[in-house]
Amino acid sequence: MKKRTVVISLGGSIVVPKVGYIDYVFLKKFKQVVLKHVNKGTRFIIVVGGGKTCRLYQQAADKVSKVTGEDLDWIGVHATRLNAHLLRTIFYKYAHPKINTNPTKIEKFSEPILVAAGWKPGWSTDYDAAKLAVGYGAKEVINLSNINYVYDKDPKKYKSAKKLKKVGWKDFFNLVGDKWVPGANLPFDPIASKIAQKNNIRVVVIRGTKVKLFDNYLKDGKVTGTIIE
Repeated sequence: MKKRTVVISLGGSIVVPKVGYIDYVFLKKFKQVVLKHVNKGTRFIIVVGGGKTCRLYQQAADKVSKVTGEDLDWIGVHATRLNAHLLRTIFYKYAHPKINTNPTKIEKFSEPILVAAGWKPGWSTDYDAAKLAVGYGAKEVINLSNINYVYDKDPKKYKSAKKLKKVGWKDFFNLVGDKWVPGANLPFDPIASKIAQKNNIRVVVIRGTKVKLFDNYLKDGKVTGTIIE
C-alpha cells in the first residue's frame, strides 16, 4: 500500500511572526502533530517561507543601497533556507539530511520528512510546494497561513467579506488573478494554483497557528478553512 504523501506550504510569518522572535511554542505543537502522523505512516514534504527575517534584511539593504529587485528576492530565498535549516534541525531524526532548494530536481528520500526552501528569484514557496507535490505524486497541499479562510474580497478592507469554505479554481482565479507578484499578500500563489489545477491537486488553506485544525484534517479530512479544487 502506497504511503500518503502530504505537502505543506508553511508560511514564514507563522515561524517568525515578528522581528527577533521565533515562535517555538508553535513549532513544538507543529512537530508533535507531524510526528503523530509520521507514526501512522504519512510522509511529509514541508516547504517554509521567510517570515519577518526576510523583511528585516530586505529593508536594511534597501536603506543602505539602491538594491535590485532580484537581489531583494535572493535575500528572501536565503531567509527561507535559514528557516528550512531550523526545521530540518527540529526534525533531525526523521528528516532527510539534505534540504531541497530546487523543486524541479526530484530525488528519492527514505526518511518520512523532506524539508524544502526557496528556489530562485521570481518563484514563491507556494510554487515550490506545488512542483514538489507533482514530482512526488502528492495529491494535496496544505497551506498553513495566517488567515482562517479564503474570502470573496479582502476582509481587512470590506466588513461584508464572506468566507469561502470551498471554491473552484475558476472562481479562485477571479479573486486573485493569474500572475504572481513577489511580496503579494494572496491566499495561494496563482502560478502554483495553475500547477495544482492542471494536476488535480487539492489545496487546503488552514490557519497555521491553530494546530488542532491541521491535526483534524490529517486525521479525518475535516476542514476548518478553505478547500480549493
